[in-house]
Amino acid sequence: MLKDLFIRKTLAELEEQADSNHNALKRHLSALNLTLLGIGCVIGAGIFVLTGSAAALYAGPGVAISFVISAFGCLLAGLCYAEFASMIPVSGSAYTYGYATMGEFIAWIIGWDLILEYLFGAATVAVGWSGYVTSFLADFGIVLPASICQSPFIFDANGWSLTGSIINFPAIFIVALMSTLLVVGIKESAKFNNIIVLVKVTVILLFIGFGISHIDVANWTPFIPAQTADGQFGWWGVLTGSAVVFFAYVGFDAVSTTSQEAINPKRDVPIGILGSLLICTILYIGVSLVLTGMVNYKELNVPAPIALAINSAGESLMWLRPIIKIGAIAGLSSVVLVLLLGQSRVFFTMASDGLLWKSFAKTHSKFKTPHITTIVTGCFAAFFAGLFPIGLLGELVSIGTLLAFVIVSIGIIILRKSEPDAIRGFKTPWVPLVPILGAFVCLFIMSSLPFDTWLRLILWMLIGFVIYFSYGRKHSHARQRRRDRDQK
Repeated sequence: MLKDLFIRKTLAELEEQADSNHNALKRHLSALNLTLLGIGCVIGAGIFVLTGSAAALYAGPGVAISFVISAFGCLLAGLCYAEFASMIPVSGSAYTYGYATMGEFIAWIIGWDLILEYLFGAATVAVGWSGYVTSFLADFGIVLPASICQSPFIFDANGWSLTGSIINFPAIFIVALMSTLLVVGIKESAKFNNIIVLVKVTVILLFIGFGISHIDVANWTPFIPAQTADGQFGWWGVLTGSAVVFFAYVGFDAVSTTSQEAINPKRDVPIGILGSLLICTILYIGVSLVLTGMVNYKELNVPAPIALAINSAGESLMWLRPIIKIGAIAGLSSVVLVLLLGQSRVFFTMASDGLLWKSFAKTHSKFKTPHITTIVTGCFAAFFAGLFPIGLLGELVSIGTLLAFVIVSIGIIILRKSEPDAIRGFKTPWVPLVPILGAFVCLFIMSSLPFDTWLRLILWMLIGFVIYFSYGRKHSHARQRRRDRDQK
């Protein structure tokens, strides 16, 4: 029946699932751990790459304003995530929230969609990690053969072609290393992430602190360059820049996938989500101001703009160049870790609901981690990272993230109507204004994405529908519970 597609899980059922001894995960994560997980996932390639290209092509020094606008859009979605997390302490993120508000079919769509964000995101960042490591080793005279450090395929306007390389081994290595760490335990993974976050935040603060003395205020004039005939720069350029740097914030929602491993999820997960967003926004604004102050924005459309800024300062800051690369490598490592963590927890929750194969719902007898989903996720991420170029992978990540934000924003409005008296550890302010604005901003940014990206999303969803209707719908635990109640 059509209505069975939209069967919902009640809050009581979700609470029961969170407390289930059968699928219990270890609760080790504090509010600080969760905040650092969010920072670990958000601060990566965005701060080391996107800041320069967005300034050079769209916003000039006004890219700092672009980061503020983008952060506002993320905040709208983050407030909605925080309310859901305070009510539904179950791993699964937007998938679980969709199940509670719009029903199983919508939950499946968002769960399948999250794979684009987490699994392909991890593969994308792993390719970027490979590039930084190769460059870092080359600075010390260690040159790795291109045949084992690049994708064997390239995809551009002319279609597919071969690069002559065999495989991107460093990208596979970092995925395998992070997957192994996640299998060993969430506590160990969190400790590793805490150290990595400390390293990369320290590096960023060093750049800001030492770079301030090398700022040439003339580089900030005009702060918002006049709009050109082709529509670049001006206030429209600042808005376009906000759409570009929006993806520098992608990943804070991964905090919500660890709800079943948080010590006090109803309080700590909202803190982790909103706290990581606030800290990352401050760091992004600081870096963008110092970067555009040290180097004229027209020169920043390069793969490593921060390294360019350090070079422009002369010998006085050359000691910082290898440290910046270490920070980038550390930053990308933690992004891979948290994205793989998020994907494995979404798979685990979907399998616990019967929508995926039950082996995915098993936890390790000793480590109490969803080891099978972690290994499967790692294998797929390593496969894509080893064979495909970063551009193609990156396109798939963005649209999946935005769709998740839209569904979560709409879900808050529905939940306020369907469960008005439910206990909320955190309440999204100004409902329905905030969620409506959140959904609108995300849809607006989605509309600016290329048609090919939309086409890939549609094809990906068609594959998901085949799996759902051939397996998930028949094995759904929610549908089985309804059948059992009907027979009584």
